[in-house]
Amino acid sequence: MITASLVKELREKTGAGMMDCKKALTETDGDLEKAVDWLREKGIAKAAKKAGRIAAEGLSRVAVEGNTAVIFEVNSETDFVAKNDQFLDLLETLKNAFLQAKPATLEEALQVSVNGASVESLITDATATIGEKITLRRIETVTKADDEVFGAYMHMGGKISALSVLKGGNEEVAKDVAMQIASMAPKYISQSDVPQADMDHEREVQMEIMKNDPKMAGKPEKVLENILNGKITKTFKDYCLNDQEFFKNPDLKVSQYVKENKASVVSFVRFAVGEGIEKKEDNFIEEVMSQAFGK
Repeated sequence: MITASLVKELREKTGAGMMDCKKALTETDGDLEKAVDWLREKGIAKAAKKAGRIAAEGLSRVAVEGNTAVIFEVNSETDFVAKNDQFLDLLETLKNAFLQAKPATLEEALQVSVNGASVESLITDATATIGEKITLRRIETVTKADDEVFGAYMHMGGKISALSVLKGGNEEVAKDVAMQIASMAPKYISQSDVPQADMDHEREVQMEIMKNDPKMAGKPEKVLENILNGKITKTFKDYCLNDQEFFKNPDLKVSQYVKENKASVVSFVRFAVGEGIEKKEDNFIEEVMSQAFGK
């Protein structure tokens, strides 16, 4: 059965219309990922945007001290609480504790001691006093070598946090790269980092798109192969940091910018608050879909 929530999720991923999403799910027996591909192949959705809408509230933080950096996310139920002084004080306390303890996992982070109490206890107490469920959702601790540089950036007070690690360069260049990561949300450093399975999947999708394009009919096999490879490269260009246009100068790729500054990107981390968490909303569109397709 094709539910309203499934149709809604597909609409958010692809931007396609309600009825197109319903048809895509029907054609693919309710398989969400196959439905995304079906819409793309029919030219109804241009790309598979898997990040989805940011649903949960809260803030993220990124901080650097010496050769250690931490980036973490704390969720609340409402944006109002995320602006609460007590919530902000909690984030500051956690930031300082994590920089000192350098936890490797979320489980370790929850057990970090702060003035004799665990982080888990602090969060439980904050939930009780603030009146909303507070959770430490994720954390990553990053260490660098002496010849590497951290770049840290927070957007909208921590709705998005980004951390870059560059070999060579300086803090200004590294921060520029972190700002690029925050704004353009790359998934990989370069196309060589893209898993082969993802490449193969994109090849299949693009082949179907070309089959449905009358302009491709009659073209020689070699020409079609070159067009196909070009389409695959173009698709992953937006997802690869080095291939993206540099936000301060679109005439440069990020790879060119860092190279001009005698640097290269080693790694990066980006947290957008609530990404991947589904938010249950009671709105007019969902009510209409529920009536049309069942709950």
